[in-house]
Amino acid sequence: MNNKTKQIAKYGLLTALALILGYVESLIPAFFAIPGMKLGLANIVVIIALYTIGVKGAFIINISRILLISFLFGNGVSLLFSLAGGMLSLVIMIALKSTKKVGIIPVSICGAVTHNVGQILVAMILLETTSVAWYLTVLWFAGLGAGIVIGIISGELIKRINPNI
Repeated sequence: MNNKTKQIAKYGLLTALALILGYVESLIPAFFAIPGMKLGLANIVVIIALYTIGVKGAFIINISRILLISFLFGNGVSLLFSLAGGMLSLVIMIALKSTKKVGIIPVSICGAVTHNVGQILVAMILLETTSVAWYLTVLWFAGLGAGIVIGIISGELIKRINPNI
């Protein structure tokens, strides 16, 4: 099998794993009765991709999982929220990782928090009001907790996949 075929297979496998985790998460009720708060299980795969196969692979897997999860389990509005949150968080995670000054857990935390920022920005645009911005305070705490959990899980899996990282 040539390298291009292996790369496509790896992207497909990681995208399928992200899709499965997104589906599993859709079955879990919202935590702590915080509307819209999810743990972000599919982000485990994005972080693993970022650290093991690079920016291009993480971008492809992230956009693929957002589109697939939204089309299968969501709607047009959920797609807007997911794209805004998912792409903003990926940009921030890429920027932080590239500094080589922070570890996986802080990268994950910042990704989770900026995901929430992206979603609130979409809400402000769709609702044509800034009054929903107060909800960021709640989501920042939720993002902090989720980011820690996802960062720990991702870090442990990355150690097992590629112990040199």
